[in-house]
Amino acid sequence: MKINEVEAQVGITKKNIRFYEEQGLLSPRRNSENGYRDYGPEEVAVLRQIKLLRKLGVPLEEIRRMQAGSSTVADGMRRHLVTLERERRNLEQSMELCRGLKDREVRLADLDAAALLAEMEELERSGTTFLNKQVGDRKPIRYVAPVVVTVLMTALMAAVMALMLWAFARNPAGAPPLPLMVVLVAIPAAVILGVVLALVQRVREIGKGEIDDAKNY
Repeated sequence: MKINEVEAQVGITKKNIRFYEEQGLLSPRRNSENGYRDYGPEEVAVLRQIKLLRKLGVPLEEIRRMQAGSSTVADGMRRHLVTLERERRNLEQSMELCRGLKDREVRLADLDAAALLAEMEELERSGTTFLNKQVGDRKPIRYVAPVVVTVLMTALMAAVMALMLWAFARNPAGAPPLPLMVVLVAIPAAVILGVVLALVQRVREIGKGEIDDAKNY
């Protein structure tokens, strides 16, 4: 079974599957004829286990211990429940602060943010962890680089095509045979198509958050 089939069957992206392989959680066989990874029912079952545990927020290291047999599912869940309980307390603390702000009925311009930040820092020193949405504030910037590269490459290839067509129109007698000319023009056109498709794929990956997989784990 190819990775595309596994992706469709399990609902885990190819990048995530590759990441789990890099982390040693998945070891597909290699096809002796072409060297490609060969996924079977066992790999599908493992990926479903990983998907279940990751959707519950279980860390990869905990999954690794379960796979190695040094920890049972019950052991892992007991440790994970401690983490979830801590996160619940953190969330309740955040909710309490939000309720306090709601009851104040003040405009943003009149809000004493410094005092509130000092209060939050004091809570953080005692072990509270707040949600920090700043980490996602730069996400739109990630689209800039692939878009710029695509535009530049497309412009370059389009210029090459235009130059060849101009030379052909300027001096048809000295130009290469028409079939060869078609091939020469088709090459940069294919490059443009490939770059655009790569951009679409990249945008999808960023949108799905795949680019953050390793950081989140």
